[in-house]
Amino acid sequence: MSVTIERSEPRTAAALAARRRNTQAALDRIHDAITRLRREKTPVSVAAVARRAAVSRTFLYTNPDAKTAIAQAVTQEPQRDNGPASPSDERQEPTWRERALNAEEALKAANAEILNQRSRLGELLGRIRDLESHWTPDAIQRVTTENTTLKQRLQQLTNDHRTLDERLQASRSNLRFQDRRIADLETQLAPPEHMVDASRRPSTPTERHAESR
Repeated sequence: MSVTIERSEPRTAAALAARRRNTQAALDRIHDAITRLRREKTPVSVAAVARRAAVSRTFLYTNPDAKTAIAQAVTQEPQRDNGPASPSDERQEPTWRERALNAEEALKAANAEILNQRSRLGELLGRIRDLESHWTPDAIQRVTTENTTLKQRLQQLTNDHRTLDERLQASRSNLRFQDRRIADLETQLAPPEHMVDASRRPSTPTERHAESR
């Protein structure tokens, strides 16, 4: 049993070290994204930083350092006085394109979580097969319970993945409809060709005579 514990401790330490490195790398990308947004004079927001830094919004909300960096950037951002708000500024609902991007980000996060859970599940199954003979019945029951919980979590993530994929498809369909609608409106607003030609021709004999001179 002591041999098993000694083997598991280096793996746990390595996993924790890798997690710390990944977290620090994500924080570095977040600071770089905030710097670029300021340089471009773009408003700093959670959505903008998440896209630029390639991190999830959940990380920005749950990690204390990331949350503090976002709050400080928003607080230090100069106030902008752009005069009376236009009707387009008053509409705060995101466009279909932004919704599609958000759905894609959520889908990527769900895929990454599913892969992580599958890897964790495979590791646990391997440990059960290799060390089952050295474990007590209580330990086996504990790992079995954890295995069942992970399977349920995997099933839930799979269902969430399917739901997000359906939302993404719906957002893309709505976006294509909006693009076609905009194209139709632009066509309707364009002046007919015969009206443009008529406006270029003199309408009276006097005007035609003056033009010929």
